[in-house]
Amino acid sequence: MFWNEKIETMPREELTALQSERLRKIVAYVYERVPFYQEKFDELGIKPEDIRGVEDLTKLPFTKKTDLRDHYPFGLFAVPREELIRIHASSGTTGKPTVVGYTRNDLQVWAEVCARCFALSGAKPGDMFQNAYGYGLFTGGLGMHYGAEYMGISVIPVSGGNTARQIMILKDFQPDVMACTPSYALTLADRLLEEGVDPKDLRVRVFILGAEPWTEEMRQELESKLHVDAVNIYGLSEIIGPGVSNECIEAKDGMHIMEDHFLPEIIDPETGEPLPEGEIGELVFTTLTKEALPLIRYRTGDLCSITYEKCKCGRTHARMSRVLGRADDMLIVRGVNVFPSQIESALLNIEHIAPHYCIVLTRENHLDVMEVQVEVTEDFFREVGDEVFAGHTVEVVEEVHELEQVVRRRLWETLGLNTRVKLLGPGEAPRSEGGKLRRVIDKRNLQ
Repeated sequence: MFWNEKIETMPREELTALQSERLRKIVAYVYERVPFYQEKFDELGIKPEDIRGVEDLTKLPFTKKTDLRDHYPFGLFAVPREELIRIHASSGTTGKPTVVGYTRNDLQVWAEVCARCFALSGAKPGDMFQNAYGYGLFTGGLGMHYGAEYMGISVIPVSGGNTARQIMILKDFQPDVMACTPSYALTLADRLLEEGVDPKDLRVRVFILGAEPWTEEMRQELESKLHVDAVNIYGLSEIIGPGVSNECIEAKDGMHIMEDHFLPEIIDPETGEPLPEGEIGELVFTTLTKEALPLIRYRTGDLCSITYEKCKCGRTHARMSRVLGRADDMLIVRGVNVFPSQIESALLNIEHIAPHYCIVLTRENHLDVMEVQVEVTEDFFREVGDEVFAGHTVEVVEEVHELEQVVRRRLWETLGLNTRVKLLGPGEAPRSEGGKLRRVIDKRNLQ
């Protein structure tokens, strides 16, 4: 199903012409209204008339998250406060929050792109939607809420967490669509099984999952446990929130970017130079239609690749791969670049290993040490006996020791790095209760 078929299937030449027209307008708009950009352009000797189309995009300066924080709270806004209809902000866990604003037209665009995401996910008017993204300053909950209502979908605004309530609503209200983080979907799947609820008795047919990286192996795990389709959604508050891109249910092969509103690039995170189609680099966006907080070449920090091949669903907009990690979250362990997604992908292919883990980084004798702590499955736990795990004396049981060696060997094959492995019993690894799950505990700077 298409939500806006004319736009979503627009031939590349027409789409590029539309992007060029909108790029010229937004460059002139920010130069006139945002002192930060006027100063940046002047430093580079750029005038708005120098930008004739997308071919001139690389002449423009980058914008970084630090620029938003340096101009906290409203210094990069292009409209006066009186024209703002809503304000959102990031959690601010690393300092001052990143503040974003929306005009009435911005909110309409946001509802439109989120409605497209629902259509891409196989939702349709008349469906019922259980929204387990957080409501409040976080953009996730309200963005999806208004996109669903715009499409004609009934919304259950549960918000995040409270797993018992989520399951009650899944059973009693029988929604067709649910959205949450992938790690929380795993939490729900496990809890349903613990309570003896057969997912086949639920009406829900699709989970829209985002806000944190996840792997194809996790998708297979979720779809098998929940008997649903699981599709990936991508967004970030600085660009608009959820709704920047979404997988189609037909292919599940990359997330379709709403290119008429968000102009994408992939650059080398070290040099800033553009990379060819298909190569992995840092994702960059220029907003083409935002009024309150337009951003030019915003460096997301997310690492992925882009393809411009037409999808089998019929859409022509570029598709971005899964986010493989973040340029600023990449772990460097003894000189080796490590992404948590690599570890997750390796673990989920191992028999008797559950999809719950964490990574603990320490330093011994001035050398980095990485320990991967991962749960075993319920069946394996019952087979070997819980007393083995109570004292973590896994070496006394040959079967457990062999599994530990399998995990260690698989991680070596994936990372080229020796790691410690600690097997955990069911429920011992961190769980998501609705928000993003912290999988990395880095103690190196504390030692």
